[in-house]
Amino acid sequence: MSLQNTPSGQKLSTNPVVAAKSASASVASQLLPFLVGGGSGMIATTCIHPIDMVKVRLQLLGAGARSGKAPSPLDVARNIVAEGGFKGLYAGISAAWLRQATYATMRLGLFDRFLATLDTRATGKGRSLGFCDRAMASLAAGGIAAAIANPAEVGLIRMQSDGMKPKAERANYRSVVDALVRVAKTEGVTALWQGAYPTVIRAMALNFGQLAFFSESKSYFKKNTSMSSLSITVAASGVGGFFASFFSLPFDFLKTRLQRGGHAYAGMLDCAVKVVTEEGPLRFYRGFGTYFLRIAPHTYANRFGVALENG
Repeated sequence: MSLQNTPSGQKLSTNPVVAAKSASASVASQLLPFLVGGGSGMIATTCIHPIDMVKVRLQLLGAGARSGKAPSPLDVARNIVAEGGFKGLYAGISAAWLRQATYATMRLGLFDRFLATLDTRATGKGRSLGFCDRAMASLAAGGIAAAIANPAEVGLIRMQSDGMKPKAERANYRSVVDALVRVAKTEGVTALWQGAYPTVIRAMALNFGQLAFFSESKSYFKKNTSMSSLSITVAASGVGGFFASFFSLPFDFLKTRLQRGGHAYAGMLDCAVKVVTEEGPLRFYRGFGTYFLRIAPHTYANRFGVALENG
């Protein structure tokens, strides 16, 4: 077996079998963050989808009305079960899986790739990876992934909100594919990117809070506490989940209102202005507790999966 020098002086085998195995291993290592991110996200989604269902209903109830007592998450859950049984809590689960298979797969995979690139650059300059580096990687990964996966978001909101309509007006979507095909046929393909602006901003804010603050707090706990690895991951997930919820919920609220369909709002700015004037600014944070319970498990599942990948 002969060896060949690379420009950096590293010796590589010219044996085609060894070279092929090396190339396959390299491709697998590049794809692994994407597969782990999507797989862990789909598992988390299956467990917490009922919470997401309640969150969406809370955001849509009372549109245009400032007064009136806000329903509790428990009241909303009871109404969903009374209307369609326990399976009603899983309305739109196929769309949620598609969202995780696309958005979560891309955002976590891209985040790890971007972070690795920034880490290499930082090392070359003689410094360690900082908060700004993590923030840049998380914002870029979230925005790109959300823009591509927006149709899954539209399908999810349409399926979750369908039960709020009078029975005669319901679309009764059979699956996310059925929902996306019907929306494209009746409203045009561009309707699949309804609410794309708040979706992208939400994803960037979510990633900034979830990934950047997770990484930063995990680094802090490692350096300043004697906590176990599992305890550090759980604690950092809570910190990341809180900041992700705080930064992204207003944009999540706007995207939900826009992606429901109809012509109530001309766009993101029009929706924001109407909500503030008609319902009050605090309406953007309705259901914060429910949203946090939805985000925190995803933070843990996603990062625990990457931890497994990294050994």
